[in-house]
Amino acid sequence: MVTFVHRMRWKKADIARWAIAGLLIIAAIVIASLTVGRDIYYGSRDHGLLSFAIVNASGYLFFLVMPVELAFIYYLSGNVNIWALNAVALGTALMSQAVDYIIGFLLSEKIIERFIGKRRYEKAENDLRKYGNIAILIFNALPLSSPVISLAAGILKHRIKDAVLYTVAGLLFKYLVLTLIFI
Repeated sequence: MVTFVHRMRWKKADIARWAIAGLLIIAAIVIASLTVGRDIYYGSRDHGLLSFAIVNASGYLFFLVMPVELAFIYYLSGNVNIWALNAVALGTALMSQAVDYIIGFLLSEKIIERFIGKRRYEKAENDLRKYGNIAILIFNALPLSSPVISLAAGILKHRIKDAVLYTVAGLLFKYLVLTLIFI
């Protein structure tokens, strides 16, 4: 009797994807543990925003998943300057999303077509042209994966001026609402 496990063959590409995913998960855990985790353990969130800046910058890179909104709320409840916290949140998020956009912009079409296929690429390009600015705004205003949208905008060569404008508007909205709710 042949089982599912026996029929399933692992390709080198699959193994590489799982290995990369595992390494990224480990990297996210290490970053969180050495920054916010350390601050929680020692109760030192009131001494500066470096740990928050590292977590926020890391969390806005498309290949790491970090709880940036929760980190913001955690530091907001501490004895930090609200304006400085918002400035650090906005600045690090914008910097990291610019990196995401640039990485997407530099990817060749052959690489993109290999990963998602030509038909999906063309559909995504049409959708981004149609809904791109509003998608960028919404994904940045809500706790959704806005770094992936920045990467996609770069891949599809979306206008940088529009991407930055709608990213900033969405981030300003999100952090203003979080500040007003949790202060």
